[in-house]
Amino acid sequence: MLLKEIAEKLNAKLVGNGDIEITSVANLKTATESQISFLSDPKYRAVLSESKAGAVIVKEEDVEHAKSAVLVLKDPYLGFARVAQLLDTTPPVAVGVAPTAYVEEGAVIGKNVALGPNVYIQKGAVIGDNVQLGANVVVGQNAKIGNNTRLYPNVSFYHDCVIGDNCLIQSGTVIGGDGFGYANDKGQWVKIPQTGRVVIGNSVEIGACTCIDRGAIDDTVIEDNVIIDNLCQIAHNVRIGFGTAVAGQTTFAGSVTIGKYCIIGGTSVFNGHISICDGVTISGMCMVMRSIDKPGVYSSGIPAQTNKEWRITAARTLHINEMYHRLSSLEDQVESLSKQLETK
Repeated sequence: MLLKEIAEKLNAKLVGNGDIEITSVANLKTATESQISFLSDPKYRAVLSESKAGAVIVKEEDVEHAKSAVLVLKDPYLGFARVAQLLDTTPPVAVGVAPTAYVEEGAVIGKNVALGPNVYIQKGAVIGDNVQLGANVVVGQNAKIGNNTRLYPNVSFYHDCVIGDNCLIQSGTVIGGDGFGYANDKGQWVKIPQTGRVVIGNSVEIGACTCIDRGAIDDTVIEDNVIIDNLCQIAHNVRIGFGTAVAGQTTFAGSVTIGKYCIIGGTSVFNGHISICDGVTISGMCMVMRSIDKPGVYSSGIPAQTNKEWRITAARTLHINEMYHRLSSLEDQVESLSKQLETK
């Protein structure tokens, strides 16, 4: 695209030659004359002044530091994301209908649907318009997929589950598998049929090999505009609120409720049956054991130390209870002495 065309689509101020042809996006250090980059952090201004990019997206105060043509936006990083979409060369998930795709009688298929090799759509399923299903995708009985949604190869979308419009599900993800529900009869596990669904809203993106379990009785719900990274485990009856972001390898135990606009750091773990209010940020590797009812940033865990320091810390941790009782005893003694002094 010509730079002036990009500027128009981004509603950005153009400084310099707008007739440059931009072929792709790149970082400031490696960009060439046919590429566009961005600067959002002032500490990289030195890199900006040396960049060979054909164009850069910057804030107004950084225009003077650029040698190339410039697009001026309040949020250069967001602008960069928009340009990356405009110049995206990712191939479609599927094109046309493969000869080996199989649609059972009673399924409803929308307009302009693409089905890759070995796609299997079971009876009662409803597939919206412009849906793309990659190779080996399985859509269970009575499941529903909204318009413009894409499922990459090897996604399993179980019976009765629902996903909205404009969603993207990466390869290997399983949506609607059984929740981990069992009763114990004198040492023998008795399976509890999981009769709820997974209901996913619009504009949701889910990473590769994530598992979202169906509800035990009620539904597991992922609201609109949620993004979930790779390798996450979302147990039965979890609810994740609008606009929340979940980083990789996070685990939610059953019946956790996450509010709107939360940010969950990677490898975090949530205890079952707790609630997190709107606007909470959880640092990576947190263990969240109790409900949180106030917005803010929450952290847990021990930062990395040298092995020697960690061994000392671990050894002292084993004596915390003893240290607590000794400290309590000392406090009692100090309080007793203080009272004696006051009486004198």
